Amino acid sequence: MHGARASTASVTAALHDVAGLGGFFALQIGGRDDGWYPVARSYVAGCTDLAEAVARRHRTPEPRVDISIAQLGHAARLWSPALACVVLHGIVLDLEGLQRADDGPALRVPHPAGWYADRLDGGARALYEQVTGHLSALADGLRVKIAPRLLDGNSASALAGAAHALLVLRPAVRGPLTALTTALLDTGRLAGTGVLTGPDLMFRRRSCCLYYRAPDGSKCGDCGLADGVPRRALR
Repeated sequence: MHGARASTASVTAALHDVAGLGGFFALQIGGRDDGWYPVARSYVAGCTDLAEAVARRHRTPEPRVDISIAQLGHAARLWSPALACVVLHGIVLDLEGLQRADDGPALRVPHPAGWYADRLDGGARALYEQVTGHLSALADGLRVKIAPRLLDGNSASALAGAAHALLVLRPAVRGPLTALTTALLDTGRLAGTGVLTGPDLMFRRRSCCLYYRAPDGSKCGDCGLADGVPRRALR
């Protein structure tokens, strides 16, 4: 990727600020290497351990439901800090060296790096490629057959959920946040996955994450199948 690299100090400061938003926005930085491994290893293994954790928590009877929910959660952990760093600090994170915790879904960048978004030829595309590169690798390693457009819908849902949460927490960034989210949802595999339904950046997807098929599950607030049924957000 061609463009000016952001300083390590700037990327670190951005990640610290974004982590303060809480939830999926937290991306750990540096520290000891004990307890972490390259996330690519998880992708090659089909994220089996994350899917098994979903199965235990939700008592889901179908492996594809486990995978879908696990992938949606991982997508949220990618999109949330990456989107916030661009909107709040003008930095596109370099996620190449991303790591995952040994004992759960938490993510870490051992060496914070990135680019200044305004010095890239297409900041939205650069952000899209950093995040969806990970999601494509995850999809390639899956051991369970699942519709590619369902996974794309999960990615879009995670992006829109991150945008809505960021808008609630930092309403002053409505303009640039809306513009970037709209551009991303019209890029690559996210195109056609759904639509933003209002100025609060709520989203309606055209697919379903399958959470309703868990014993205590339901259709999520943005579900394409949710007409006429009770909804609740999977967050």
